[in-house]
Amino acid sequence: MTTATLDTSPAPAQTWTDKKRYFWMLGFTVMLLPYTGAQLAQATGLSIFYWFAPLFIYTAIPLLDWLIGTDASNPPEAAVAGLERDAYYRYIVYVAVGIEYAMFLWGFQLIATGDLSLFAKLGVAISIGGITGVSINTAHELGHKTDGFERWLAKITLAPVAYGHFFVEHNRGHHVRVATPEDPASSRFGESFYEFLPRTVFGSVASAWEIEKKRLARLGHGPIHWRNENLQAWSMTVVFYGVLLAWLGWIIAPFLLIQAVYGFSLLESVNYLEHYGLCRQKTADGRYERCQPHHSWNSNHVVTNLFLYQLQRHSDHHAFPTRSYQSLRHFEDCPQLPSGYASMILLAYFPPLWFRLMDPKVIAHYKGDLRLANIKPSIRERVIAQARPAQFPEPPPA
Repeated sequence: MTTATLDTSPAPAQTWTDKKRYFWMLGFTVMLLPYTGAQLAQATGLSIFYWFAPLFIYTAIPLLDWLIGTDASNPPEAAVAGLERDAYYRYIVYVAVGIEYAMFLWGFQLIATGDLSLFAKLGVAISIGGITGVSINTAHELGHKTDGFERWLAKITLAPVAYGHFFVEHNRGHHVRVATPEDPASSRFGESFYEFLPRTVFGSVASAWEIEKKRLARLGHGPIHWRNENLQAWSMTVVFYGVLLAWLGWIIAPFLLIQAVYGFSLLESVNYLEHYGLCRQKTADGRYERCQPHHSWNSNHVVTNLFLYQLQRHSDHHAFPTRSYQSLRHFEDCPQLPSGYASMILLAYFPPLWFRLMDPKVIAHYKGDLRLANIKPSIRERVIAQARPAQFPEPPPA
């Protein structure tokens, strides 16, 4: 097992071992869920197993999170450089991309040529959408790197789910505006997932287009240009879908759409819970303060972190976007979700349950002063008025 050596000269060298080293491969084994489900369906004759990916995501992972629990340990800083240089962790992510494409091609060939009921075909499409949705996180890991090959691989990873603009918007939009009312990918206190979803989907497309339009203008180009990274990524989807339709026929067209919508909605459900109600404050010069650990909801539940390349340590990711998943740290002062992302996504689908659990946590985080929270505009005044106004009088004019 590879270890990272700590520099303790002149004392004898000490070593630290990543005990999760081989468990990180769960990040690419999750891509095999559609195939596993199909094998179970054929062995048992039960079509429900064609829905195996969402069933696994919403039941098995939350259960395993609960059984195995959390791990708040961090790698020692002296070991981080060795972890970052270890190519093993990068190759795991590369393998995930290959399996994503293999499963996508296999799944749509099954839909087009298999003797399946409509219920089974929908299950295959949703299961494929489950892995393309998870693959957006793979693209997220790749897209933050400075290596040109990995950045292109991020765009390739996003092609099956038709969400190529994420490469632009997440890196140069969300990371700039995170936890502010201006960010379409930061959910607001009192905003349900079903209100957030169209706002973030359309807002992110518009933001990504504007970002590239401004960048290209600085280079003396219009937005319709081959250097537009949105157009590059979207073109990959058009070519990929075109080849599939030419090969398998138009019968797969609605299922391509279904898997894409489910896939990117899975990403946006994660966005919904990562910054719910949290808000960066403006400084005296009118700018927002720098993003801090307390501007993200985090979780140390082991199983979801293994499947999602430790995305749940979101605070460290925003502080150091190029830091690789195996090196991300837990911070004691950041707000913690009561469970892992897999459980919280399911809860977000039921707004009354979500509000009942999470609204008190936002209130407690701000010690009752909800003027500091990111609140849905239509309810902001009412919510603040109900938040013990006598204890939090309006500040004197500047």
